[in-house]
Amino acid sequence: MEALIPVINKLQDVFNTVGADIIQLPQIAVVGTQSSGKSSVLESLVGKDLLPRGTGIVTRRPLILQLVHVDPEDRRKTCEENGICFFLFASNNLRNPECCVIVSQGISDEPIQLKIFSPHVVNLTLVDLPGITKVPVGDQPKDIELQIRELILKYISNPNCIILAVTAANTDMATSEALKVAREVDPDGRRTLAVVTKLDLMDAGTDAMDVLMGRVIPVKLGLIGVVNRSQLDINNKKNVADSIRDEHAFLQKKYPSLAARNGTKYLARTLNRLLMHHIRDCLPELKTRINVLAAQYQSLLSSYGEPVEDMSSTLLQLITKFATEYCNTIEGTAKYIETTELCGGARICYIFHETFGRTLESVDSLGGLTTIDVLTAIRNATGPRPALFVPEVSFELLVKRQVKRLEEPSLRCVELVHEEMQRIIQHCSNYSTQELLRFPKLHDAIVEVVTSLLRKRLPVTNEMVHNLVAIELAYINTKHPDFADACGLMNNNIEPFASTATRVPVARKLSAREQRDCEVIERLIKSYFLIVRKNIQDSVPKAVMHFLVNHVKDSLQSELVGQLYKPALLEDLLTESEDMAQRRNEAADMLKALQKASQVIAEIRETHLW
Repeated sequence: MEALIPVINKLQDVFNTVGADIIQLPQIAVVGTQSSGKSSVLESLVGKDLLPRGTGIVTRRPLILQLVHVDPEDRRKTCEENGICFFLFASNNLRNPECCVIVSQGISDEPIQLKIFSPHVVNLTLVDLPGITKVPVGDQPKDIELQIRELILKYISNPNCIILAVTAANTDMATSEALKVAREVDPDGRRTLAVVTKLDLMDAGTDAMDVLMGRVIPVKLGLIGVVNRSQLDINNKKNVADSIRDEHAFLQKKYPSLAARNGTKYLARTLNRLLMHHIRDCLPELKTRINVLAAQYQSLLSSYGEPVEDMSSTLLQLITKFATEYCNTIEGTAKYIETTELCGGARICYIFHETFGRTLESVDSLGGLTTIDVLTAIRNATGPRPALFVPEVSFELLVKRQVKRLEEPSLRCVELVHEEMQRIIQHCSNYSTQELLRFPKLHDAIVEVVTSLLRKRLPVTNEMVHNLVAIELAYINTKHPDFADACGLMNNNIEPFASTATRVPVARKLSAREQRDCEVIERLIKSYFLIVRKNIQDSVPKAVMHFLVNHVKDSLQSELVGQLYKPALLEDLLTESEDMAQRRNEAADMLKALQKASQVIAEIRETHLW
């Protein structure tokens, strides 16, 4: 299983290049206050001085510390293969404040990565986080505590993260800030390992036996005590190797029964073992996660499209694709069919046969017509002479008035279809031709051309619908076969029927002749009105389809090509949105990283896991 930690190191190298934390890699995060001895613990694990020191907050960014064990004879070869090598510790760059301090005095979540190749370390990867603080010092921001807390939680909230909580033995364990923040994300302590530092600085007459025996701090991964160099030791240039020897002597003298299970060397072996087993347990889920993300980013990258090489060809393809998708949406054969509501051709069909049909049926053939209106029309048609029969002129005048009422819902039908065809533009832009999102100017230009085309067809269609009603008004065909039976009522007695017009109160009681004449006219109006309404209900959708829908379908591509396919417009129309190129590059880099990570994990064999 020793091969597992280098695998995670490779994965960290891969994902750090793209600055992404979408993969929750197995790792060990070191948490502690500024005065807990956290830096000394890390330097003891490495075996050399390497971390910056000073007053206040020194570490302002996460430090990914990768310890790589190499054989002494392979050190030079490893250094040459891996670039800058720190196993000789000839460079103190990490102690340079520029490595750890950003321009402001705040905290950054961008990690620094440091590899240590040495024969004196075990394979181990640690993430050193800024020390927990409570009070801002100097020109530090007032919310420095919150910044550090959010950064720490970002790392230790990762369920694949082992928390190394560092606490000084000469402080109250019950109030340990490191353990407190660890419990927030790991209340059962299942992934927390406690390290107790400064065992040699406890008050005289006291010891840490109860703590080291696990009776005080409830953690499942164990508790290990260590002895660090004091500030005086550091000032006197006491090296780490001497410090580890003194630590061993102290533990043998003070805690002889526990010496084998404490100390820096035991801590290093324990962390190595825990990390290897943790990586093994996380590996199947990690592999699945990487493969899923790779598929998602491949799809995302495809949606961004390829960089434009041939502008002329690209523009023509986009115009053709939009026109095709627009027409397909009307025909119901589009690739992206809406499932939450009717759209395109289905909506137009609904408008014709449901909305428009129900509206026409709701128009009462005698609506708005009173008994006085009917009597007045009859009298006006007879002049000074009493009529023996009901005058035909009165029927024509009244029926035209009623037929005219069909014009408004017919024009409303045109308006609804026009609105739906306008809505199809947005539907195609959002779902069918996502490449247009790359070119906002082209998108706007296409919308403008299609909108203009629809706008030009609206008056023509309205005029045709208006003419359909005008045609019905131009000639009242009393010889219509469906009207023949109703005409017979003019010369025969009829049975009384419930007249809509006579429902309105009149000033005097109607005579028998007046009652009969009104009933005849109303019966004729109703019969003829139903014939005209049926004609309008059939002819208006046909007119709308011919003059608006089909005309736009047939001329859309030629209109787009004629308006937009011009050499002078190519460069401007195919200008990408400001962040599209950046997003494409980021997606490509992430996809490359995920593919590389998949290759790294694929190198692991089952024999490495057991």
